[in-house]
Formats: sequence, C-alpha cells, structure tokens
Amino acid sequence: MIIKLYGADRCHKTQYYMRFFEVHELGFEFLDVEKNEEYAEELRNLYTNRRLNFPTITLNSKKLRNPSDTELLKWIDKLK
Repeated sequence: MIIKLYGADRCHKTQYYMRFFEVHELGFEFLDVEKNEEYAEELRNLYTNRRLNFPTITLNSKKLRNPSDTELLKWIDKLK
C-alpha cells in the first residue's frame, strides 16, 4: 500500500498524522505542499475546488481528508 500525507510542516494535524504513521510502523511519504509547488498541484488535483485541503491522506487511490484514527485504521486494514 502506498500512503501519502499531503500537509505542511507547521500544521499540528499534519504532525499528528506523521506521529500516527510512525507509531503504527507504517511507511508513508510526506508531501509538504507549502515547500513544493508540484506537491501542492498534486493535492489541488485531488479536489474539484482545487484548494489546498490539508492534511489529506491517500491510501493507494482512496482519499481521506482529516480522518479520525478509527476511520484511518479501518481503511488501512481494508486496503492491506
């Protein structure tokens, strides 16, 4: 499974998800949308309103916007 975390280093919720993935020993790619315009454009393309809605997590092709721990674990288990 490919896990991508779109966010900003300064965002406390982005930091929360980074710790979540580390605690659960899940590999993930952090894409800082404030420091890299390509990542920002990739995130905009996930939403019809083209806003930088972060944090957003993608699990393969499933998109989750600021999910609860329960919802995130449910999708991780489902997509394993």
